[in-house]
Amino acid sequence: MSKNITFTLLIILFFFSFISVYSQTFKTEKLPLTTVLKALEKRFDIRFTYADKTLEGVEINEPSSILSYNDAITYLRTNTNLRFKIINSRFVSIAPSRKVTKPIQALEEVQLIKYLTTGIKKTKTGETIINPDEFGILPGLIEPDILQTVKALPGVLSVDETISSLNIRGGTHDQNLILWDGIKMYQSGHFFGLISAFNPNLISNVVVSKNGTSALYGDGVSGIIDMRLDTDLNKKNTSGLGLNLIQADAFTKLKLQGNMELQLSVRRSITDIVNTPTYQQYFDRIFQDSEIDNPSGNNQNTSSNESFYFYDVSAKLLHDLSTKDKLRFSFTTIFNRLDFLENNTNNTITTTLDNGIMQRNLAAGLNYSRQWSKFLSSEIQLNISDYKLNATNFNIENNQFLQQNNNVLDQGITLQLKLDFNDRLRWVNGYQYANVNITNLEEINNIELTSDNTVETHATFSEFVFSSYDNKTHLKVGTRSNFYKPFNVLLLEPRLSVNHKFLKYFKVEFLGEFKSQVTSQVIDRQNDFLGIEQRRWILSNNTTLPTIESQQASIGLHYNKNKLIVSAEAFIKRVEGITTRSQDFQNQFQNVNAIGNYETKGIDFLINKQFKTFSTWLSYSISDNNYSFPTLNNGQNFTNNIAISHALNFAGTYTLDNLKLALGFNWNSGKPTTTPNAQQPIFDNNINYNTANNTNLDDYFRTDLSGTYNFNLAKKTKAELGFSIWNILNRDNTLNTYYILNDDDSISKIDDKSLGFTPNLSFRVVF
Repeated sequence: MSKNITFTLLIILFFFSFISVYSQTFKTEKLPLTTVLKALEKRFDIRFTYADKTLEGVEINEPSSILSYNDAITYLRTNTNLRFKIINSRFVSIAPSRKVTKPIQALEEVQLIKYLTTGIKKTKTGETIINPDEFGILPGLIEPDILQTVKALPGVLSVDETISSLNIRGGTHDQNLILWDGIKMYQSGHFFGLISAFNPNLISNVVVSKNGTSALYGDGVSGIIDMRLDTDLNKKNTSGLGLNLIQADAFTKLKLQGNMELQLSVRRSITDIVNTPTYQQYFDRIFQDSEIDNPSGNNQNTSSNESFYFYDVSAKLLHDLSTKDKLRFSFTTIFNRLDFLENNTNNTITTTLDNGIMQRNLAAGLNYSRQWSKFLSSEIQLNISDYKLNATNFNIENNQFLQQNNNVLDQGITLQLKLDFNDRLRWVNGYQYANVNITNLEEINNIELTSDNTVETHATFSEFVFSSYDNKTHLKVGTRSNFYKPFNVLLLEPRLSVNHKFLKYFKVEFLGEFKSQVTSQVIDRQNDFLGIEQRRWILSNNTTLPTIESQQASIGLHYNKNKLIVSAEAFIKRVEGITTRSQDFQNQFQNVNAIGNYETKGIDFLINKQFKTFSTWLSYSISDNNYSFPTLNNGQNFTNNIAISHALNFAGTYTLDNLKLALGFNWNSGKPTTTPNAQQPIFDNNINYNTANNTNLDDYFRTDLSGTYNFNLAKKTKAELGFSIWNILNRDNTLNTYYILNDDDSISKIDDKSLGFTPNLSFRVVF
């Protein structure tokens, strides 16, 4: 612990030694407001409505190209004596200042703008928007890690701390639909779940929905995480470089010509080059219960020469064929690889063999959109996602060779037709086709077991989005139909989102949805894929593996006044068609194949107060999450494996000029676990367990700290220095406990521990 403290002090001293009190202001020539508005209309695909007389003689400095849509509108409001009112996602009205009485004049919309920290916002239809470019700071995060930021939202947890296990309102990670520029992704983490696999440098915004999602989305019975890249050309070239104690990255947004732009981002770990304290903590956390730390056989087996690295590459080509026609091509590849040697010494003879695991997700999409008129627009997208997980494991003592492969090929097309009847009513219709093929192979000493399955989905969707004339009521209502082949099942899925403002500062919200999905992840054995990435993707067959279906409803009440946000949402969700293999049982049900469901209900509460330089929030979730398996536990309900009854987060951020600091505390009541029977721990050569999930692990508690400082290296070059400390108190949290039966009929208890004291340091430049 003394080394950790010393290293922490060095990081903090190094960080603050770079802080200097200076800034630069860049002046630009003022432009007519009409010129600025035309540029913003093209950039954000929106329309400003106004009387010509209102804008006469108004000039303004051109807003920064890095501003988001909402921040650009805020900039216009602040720097003109005019009223800008967002009517809906496409139209903004402009009226004279409040001092002039006009019939168009109405009360300002009650809307949650800043949410927790800069760059996180709540929309009027229930979604949460994350803008990485504007991201402020969160405790423990050294940069805007996409999925770690999602994990900070109320109602989102991870029972094992990883972003490969995001539990949105009691669901498993595979029940989330994760999209990258409209393409479904089957791999979400680097370092097997400790780091998001999605580089934030090219991501424009992330839409997170826990309920009431658009009818456009299929899959994702628990939640939607939709990462969107730029859809419009940028005015200026932008590039950047970054380095921290885990990885190095670079990106560029380069204009090839007036109507074409290339965006490129690359990132690679430095873990196979240098051993940092951050890497060592990550390594110990991920590989603590795997073949790396627990080689097969007796104590004469050891592992050595571990080599681990990851990388990702993302690119997007934007081409405006005309003022009405846009062509976009997106590509990304995500890669993890671990290699190590397993050594066995027998009668002074040492045998060494290579083991390893590789995980990759390659994805590409082609999008063409056309604005036929102010009334009509269309969009078509082709996409492909190719996922592979391969592992090779030699058991020297038993002379056994094990090869495991899990491959997913997802190909699809989406067609959309959008009709804007006026500035308050939009109607969207569309068709989606998806062809998903999943193969699994297991080879043991040249004996192969394979499975190869394909499911086709034909889906149609229709949705109305409506805003009342006084902008107090917002309605999104739609339906989706999914026809699954080859088992010829048709499912209808209504979706609803209703928001109504009342008493000026209050908003009531009702959300509801039906969903289904045919892809899921299962665990066959705990040592699958070297015990590191145990889950494999499979497809429903509508018999032993049913189509997963969910129904969810929630009602929320929100208050927003004087930068004080108070929010409470009560929800109930039922998910049917789950299997025991998908739920990671490590007790008497580990080798049982059964079909059941779970039901979760609870309340997500948030209070967030923002001051000029300080923002603080308290979020609390209480929930009840139970299984129902008719053939298990005598047909009685029992607690879900990932049920967290109570979760609390308290945090604060401080911003002063270019300095940002954040400190936060996370607490939850601990996940359920099953203990052996104390009176008769072994029965019939097996562990004799108590009732499933009869107790809980100790409470989980973690304190995180982070800070960043921004400064100018040159006139057009900005730099950022950052530090973070995860689990600054080095608390020893147990994430999971299970039991194994030894050869001598004794029982061993295995505890999986959380990340300990984990520092990180970063430096980034943008030019």
